Amino acid sequence: MTTGLATDPTTGPGTALRGGADTPAAPPASPRRRRRTLKRALIATALALGVTAGGGYLWLDSTSEVKVTGAAECTAVTPAGTGSGTGSGTGDRDAVCGVLSSLTSAWGAADADAYGALFTQDATYTTYVGTHYQGRGDITEAHRALFGGFVKGTKLADSVLGIRFLGPDAAVVTSRGDTYTGGRPEELSKVQTYTLAREGDGRWRIAAFQNTQRRPVMEKASFLLSPGTVPGAEK
Repeated sequence: MTTGLATDPTTGPGTALRGGADTPAAPPASPRRRRRTLKRALIATALALGVTAGGGYLWLDSTSEVKVTGAAECTAVTPAGTGSGTGSGTGDRDAVCGVLSSLTSAWGAADADAYGALFTQDATYTTYVGTHYQGRGDITEAHRALFGGFVKGTKLADSVLGIRFLGPDAAVVTSRGDTYTGGRPEELSKVQTYTLAREGDGRWRIAAFQNTQRRPVMEKASFLLSPGTVPGAEK
């Protein structure tokens, strides 16, 4: 009696042949093979994303230069605001710049006492990692340790962005700055604010210092996502 099914003599009767082929259909992939295929696909995807992210980071970094870099010579800056630093010549501006120059010299000489003497007795000092020092003694002893450790052998670089007098006895200086060894760096990675006061002996000293590490890639990304945050001077 005929069943209507082609048979394969090697497998016995009842095995259906498709399209005239004389071999059975391939068995499904094993769980191990499927996991291996999935793993390879995930690795390839991760590599592609990594390359894309790396390229994007490099592009952001290469396009994040600032336009306003400041003046390497503090005395070349025209002060703003009110006080004798603007209306009665440049004497106070030069005195303020002299404090910053002495600060650089004391750092280069690793002289913690000379460095600390440029601050008021109750000065505050905030580093770019967020460490906050209170008082001249605290600032002096911290730099004594730094000059013998983390920043040993380094120099200071400053580029003044602005000097603003808040009255006859107070001034704010903003600058770009960095520590370095060897040649002075072209790009300074920190933004700094000095608040200075003229004390009773007639000398200007630093009453407060704030140091901020610039994050160029994060800054550039924020400008792209929110163009309204770009400073006027950088547009």
